Amino acid sequence: MATIPVIGQFADIQARPRKLWTQSLSWVLFLVGIFTYTHYSIERHKENPEDRVVPSSAQLLQGIKASVLQPAEEDDALDPDASLLQRIAHSQLLKDTISSSRRFFIAIALLIPVILVGVHMAVFPYAEAFFLRFALFFDKIVALSLLPILFGIFGIEDWSKIALMVIGVGPTLLLDTFNIAKAVPREQLVKAFTLKSTNLDVTYRIVLKQVMPQVINSLRLNLKPLALFLFAGEMLVSNDGLAYRIGLLRRHMGMDVIIPYILWVAVLLFGMDALLRFANRRLHPWY
Repeated sequence: MATIPVIGQFADIQARPRKLWTQSLSWVLFLVGIFTYTHYSIERHKENPEDRVVPSSAQLLQGIKASVLQPAEEDDALDPDASLLQRIAHSQLLKDTISSSRRFFIAIALLIPVILVGVHMAVFPYAEAFFLRFALFFDKIVALSLLPILFGIFGIEDWSKIALMVIGVGPTLLLDTFNIAKAVPREQLVKAFTLKSTNLDVTYRIVLKQVMPQVINSLRLNLKPLALFLFAGEMLVSNDGLAYRIGLLRRHMGMDVIIPYILWVAVLLFGMDALLRFANRRLHPWY
């Protein structure tokens, strides 16, 4: 009977788990996933030792080693006497990561003016009248359907992929910023004007400051769509990048490299999300 109250704690809204429980429970699903994959891989390799669909741990390690220490197929081979640092500097994984990261961060930089437009729409009635209906309409256009047009305008180089990312995420981020800024109580704006604030003071020192924590959270939630549009562009037309490599290896069923690449992309996005959360806590401790 004593176990019933203990079990009931897990379904208690007011429960406050100890730090040990919090840390332990957060790893359960990871361990379940690893165990399930390992079990499935062992069973498949019993039937076919050469199976490449669900690679074994040894195959995965070999694939990681090849990605981290060997150059891409299209690059020249390294000197056999090259040092470890030289191998990593010329590796396939680092080359693809740098290419994709460059496109990703340029797109994020181009989204900053979009955020400012959203704030201005919420504060200035004429800006709202000018932009809102077009933004609502443009947000409903499927970004991937614009790829032929983007390739025609920008060619097959980086800017077509960057434009796809900005067009795919920009309208949603703009409307989200607009709605967040629009929710700032009008009384605060009126009070600021009574204290002799200017239009720009109200926009940047009151509205923008208040909405920035939520805008950063909105950007965090849009990291995956950004990566999705980047991957779509790289898989269709590209000579390098993480998605390009995954698409290239898919033709040869190179799952021993594809799976580490997928996990590496997840780690990069998780790190970016953690960095934004950390910045939000430091810049806006009041939120």
